[in-house]
Amino acid sequence: MNRKIQNEVSKLLEIITLKDMRSNDVITWGSPVISFGDPTTSIIATLGLNPSNREFVDKAGQELTGKKRRFHTLSSLKLKKWSDINDTHLSLITKTYSGYFENNPYTNWFNCLDDLISSAGATFYGADANACHLDLVPYATKVKWGKLGTEKQTTLLKASSGSLGVILKNSNIDCIILNGMSVLRAFEFISDVKLSTKEVHAWSLPRSNGKSVKGISFSGHISRILNCKLGREIQVLGYNHNLQSSFGVTKSVKSSIKAWVGRNQEVIILEE
Repeated sequence: MNRKIQNEVSKLLEIITLKDMRSNDVITWGSPVISFGDPTTSIIATLGLNPSNREFVDKAGQELTGKKRRFHTLSSLKLKKWSDINDTHLSLITKTYSGYFENNPYTNWFNCLDDLISSAGATFYGADANACHLDLVPYATKVKWGKLGTEKQTTLLKASSGSLGVILKNSNIDCIILNGMSVLRAFEFISDVKLSTKEVHAWSLPRSNGKSVKGISFSGHISRILNCKLGREIQVLGYNHNLQSSFGVTKSVKSSIKAWVGRNQEVIILEE
């Protein structure tokens, strides 16, 4: 990854030591995660809220070690505090991003998204990988995003989501896919854009009370994130159902969303 991205990681490590981060349930001993996969070689990116705590700990809450480790921590780098970091450490941290899908990826989460983007000729995996996953907030938290509360969520978005603009600006990504309503709302907030919406009846989720949850598609383009001008327009596609956690998302709904992404993405995948 290029130097500008490494510099952004260094800034995020400075932020993680602030009291606000500790009081907002951030896993401060874990490195920030700016990407899953290499954004500099990707043309499509899926977008979520923030990294899962399971990227750093097992079911019992113990730090992942050895071959199970996904990202670096203070202990893996043999550091007492992040202010002791040097260029060698930064290089080791960024290598975990580009090599994520080669080393014990969290497949329970990512395989669903990989199937989705396959309709656009993209994949996270293998020698032909041309996609990555990004998050609005690059810090894993001890609890899930929805349990943080609005105040903590807003604090984290304001403190760190500007890094998303830097990553996009220094990448070849031309299409972002937003996974779920919470991501969509936060993304519109930081990009100051109102995406076009359309109800999609095939995405409707039935409920026992007779009132179905509507399926809604979102689309548009952005040219900046917060104060960061991207230097180009990037296509944005989204859907209101979180494919991994929304209740009642059926295989047929996932297939319909997948087909919609394939029909609507503007990126041209060149095959050798």
